[in-house]
Amino acid sequence: MLGLRMALLFVALLAFVGNAGAASRSPQSFAYVLQADRLTKTRSEAVNLFRDCGRDWIVLDPVFGGKHDERWSAADLRAIRAGRTGRKIIAYFSIGEAENYRTYWRKSWDANRDGKPDAGAPEWLHGENPDWAGNYKVKYWRGDWQRIMLDEVERVMARGFDGLYLDIVDAFEFFEKDGKKYVNHRGNLETGNTFRVDMVAWVGRVAARARSNHPNALIIPQNAAQLLEDSAYCRLIDGIGVEDLFTNGKKAQKPAEQRYIMTFLEKLRALNKPVIVIDYASKSELRRTALAAARKRGYVLLQADRNLKTMGLSSP
Repeated sequence: MLGLRMALLFVALLAFVGNAGAASRSPQSFAYVLQADRLTKTRSEAVNLFRDCGRDWIVLDPVFGGKHDERWSAADLRAIRAGRTGRKIIAYFSIGEAENYRTYWRKSWDANRDGKPDAGAPEWLHGENPDWAGNYKVKYWRGDWQRIMLDEVERVMARGFDGLYLDIVDAFEFFEKDGKKYVNHRGNLETGNTFRVDMVAWVGRVAARARSNHPNALIIPQNAAQLLEDSAYCRLIDGIGVEDLFTNGKKAQKPAEQRYIMTFLEKLRALNKPVIVIDYASKSELRRTALAAARKRGYVLLQADRNLKTMGLSSP
């Protein structure tokens, strides 16, 4: 077990060293738009909107609309970046679920669209996420899944993005569930590690590939604050995005839940790395409370729609 752990830390160290000396000030404002085609009619209109939006960091899906040929071009990204000094444009990238609207997906994996992998589908593919149509759970530690995604990393970074915003990093929680209970640090019988250690290693491999040709590539995971217990993981990443920290739609988040998550977040703040909170509050009173709480702790706050098809509100 010790040898495996050292190997995993070595992967993380490679990625960390690859990012050594990266110059990137923490953002004061943030945008997170995954449905830009719902925000503007054309890609050129979207480029102009993002260029002039005043936000420091902007997370975009690598594809403007539903068509695979509607990817942002390097020229698009340069134009957006030119609108604000020091701006970073970061590509959304899911590493813990397969999405049936991506180019790597094969229709034969679930030909009848019943949410269950068909015979002959990859062994790493699980059933569809009941909360998000078209998204399928995966055994993220499997080499064949990782090879697919690492090829995608290279394609995305070649477009000129400044880094990756990693979603479904909390996929380990799906595998930690035992019936109705969650088992923290549950062991993965396939690897001999825990599911959390396997995820840290996976993020390390993604970071290493992104930084292999782009040494200053930002790596920003979303959620999975528990992983910040791992000091190597904290050094590996460049910040974290956290959803629903202060509010949960129509109501305030439970104080105990807030304190639990913030305990982990402070480990990252101690390294002067940004914490970005994405809240989806539906009431003005909740939005004001969330803004005050974020300012008190030095977090960057984005108040957005849950479908992420608008600019939302974000300011120091």
